Amino acid sequence: MANHSQLSFQDASSPIMEELVKFHDHALMVALAICSLVLYLLTATLSEKLTSNTVDAQVIELVWTILPAMVLILLALPSLQILYMMDEVNEPDLTLKAIGHQWYWTYEYTDFKDLTFDSYMTPTADLPLGHFRLLEVDHRAIVPMESLVRVIVTADDVLHSWAVPSLAVKTDAIPGRLNQTSFTASRPGVFYGQCSEICGANHSFMPIVVESVPLAEFEAWSSLSSSQ
Repeated sequence: MANHSQLSFQDASSPIMEELVKFHDHALMVALAICSLVLYLLTATLSEKLTSNTVDAQVIELVWTILPAMVLILLALPSLQILYMMDEVNEPDLTLKAIGHQWYWTYEYTDFKDLTFDSYMTPTADLPLGHFRLLEVDHRAIVPMESLVRVIVTADDVLHSWAVPSLAVKTDAIPGRLNQTSFTASRPGVFYGQCSEICGANHSFMPIVVESVPLAEFEAWSSLSSSQ
């Protein structure tokens, strides 16, 4: 999760998030090169003696036409690749349905019989020592690590948004509509998110907690939860 005064992204916990961080760094390097070139040209223009040698310079016109096109290609190709990777869902190992309410989440594991529960924010007075205020919930969404999880997102009342930054997931929850996203948790851990769509007075108090566990632990948890 994010720390105080953190300027960078949260630690990537899925392959898609790792690609997004790499693309972010790539785009920053391109922007740095552009800024350096523009700063150099401004400095040269202001410091050197002006001449009329560039009045009829076809070469420089060719350069400042082709160079921006090449820069756009350097940004567009990896961006499109990641975009298609984020939209691709092939044979998921688990399907999780997240339903947004005012102001809590309901999770349904559609691959299991009667495995459904509500997830409310844990009040500060009941928060265990060492847990995070306004981020912890009474029931976490448990998923197996290194497995493709499809998340179907919808809402029961108003607009919500199911977002977990470290997993590169952010999908709007719209009443009467099913939106789909997916992620693969690359390591075990607890990943925090929040509703990212203003949904009313308690919008700030419907956090999302996804816990990634080994497959054996997930199977034991699902068996125990289904029997209750």
